Amino acid sequence: MTVEGERQLRQELSQLKNGRAEASRAIGEARKLGDLRENADYHAAKERQGMMEARIRYLETQLSSARIIDVTKISNTGTVIFGSTVTLQDTETGTDVRYRIVGEDEADIKSGTISNTAPLARAMIGMKQDDSFSVGEESMRKEYTIKRVEHI
Repeated sequence: MTVEGERQLRQELSQLKNGRAEASRAIGEARKLGDLRENADYHAAKERQGMMEARIRYLETQLSSARIIDVTKISNTGTVIFGSTVTLQDTETGTDVRYRIVGEDEADIKSGTISNTAPLARAMIGMKQDDSFSVGEESMRKEYTIKRVEHI
C-alpha cells in the first residue's frame, strides 16, 4: 500500500468510528417507533450499523497487515515498480496515458491509479523506460512503450 493509500484508509476508518454514535442514535430513535418486527426504520438502521462495523473490521485488518511503501524514498532507476507513476504511449495511436501503480484498495482508474494486480500493471512491472510490451487477448491486444517512470 502506498503512503497516500494508508492515509485515505485511516481517514475513512476514523470517519466510520466517529459515525458509530450516530448509528446507535438512529437505532434508538427507530426503536421508539413501535413494534420492532414490523419497523422498517429499525431494520434499516441495524443493517447500516452492521455494514459500518463490517467495513471498520475490514479496514482495521487491511491496515494492520499492510506493508507501506513510500516510493519517493526509493531511488528511481527507470524500472517500473509498485508505486511508480508510468507514462505509456499506445504504439498504434501514439496517444499517451499515465497511471500510478497502487494496491487494490487504492485503485481508481478515473483518477489514474491502477491496481498492481491489474493485467496492465503486471505486464509493465519490472520493465524499464523505453521498453515495449503488449497486454490483452489476441483479438484485443494493445502494444505500449514506456515513455517515463516517475517516483512521485
